[in-house]
Amino acid sequence: MARKKLSIDPLRCTGCGSCESACAVKHTGIDNPDNARIRVIPGDRDEGFYLPTTCQHCEDPPCMAVCPQGAIYKDSKLESVLIDKRLCIGCRMCVSVCPFGAMSFSEAQAKAQKCDLCEGSPECVRVCDAKAIEYVDETLLNHRRLKDSSCAFYNVVHRMAA
Repeated sequence: MARKKLSIDPLRCTGCGSCESACAVKHTGIDNPDNARIRVIPGDRDEGFYLPTTCQHCEDPPCMAVCPQGAIYKDSKLESVLIDKRLCIGCRMCVSVCPFGAMSFSEAQAKAQKCDLCEGSPECVRVCDAKAIEYVDETLLNHRRLKDSSCAFYNVVHRMAA
C-alpha cells in the first residue's frame, strides 16, 4: 500500500482558517486555532499569500530522535509520526528541533502536540474549499505542480524580502 501525504499548495490557500478551526474542534472540541495542529501563516496580504504549515511526517523525524522518553514513534499503518501522550513529559525538545515548526505545546495538557493525520481522514482536507490541502498517494503527487508551486512560492517570498 502506498503512503499518503498531505499536499499543501500555498497558492490556493485563501487564509480562511477553516483548516485550523476544524483541526482544533476535532482534537479538543473547542474552536480555538491555538489548539490546531495546522497553522496558516500569513505572508504578503497584498499578494493574497498564506502558508498552511503542518507536520511532514518525516521519514527520519528529528523530533523522534531527540525525544528522551521515546514518546514519538512511527505508526506502521499510516506511516505517520505520532506522540504517545502517556510517555510525553512535556520537555518541548521535539518542538525545538522540528525543521517545519509543526510541533507545538499544549499548555492545558502540558504535552507536545502535532498532526496525527486524523487517523487517515484529515479534517483539514475535508473542510478546505479552496483545495489547498489534499491527502494524496505520494507516488501520484504531481511533481510538475509542486515544482511550479515552489517556483511561485519562491517568487512571492523573494518579493516580500525585497
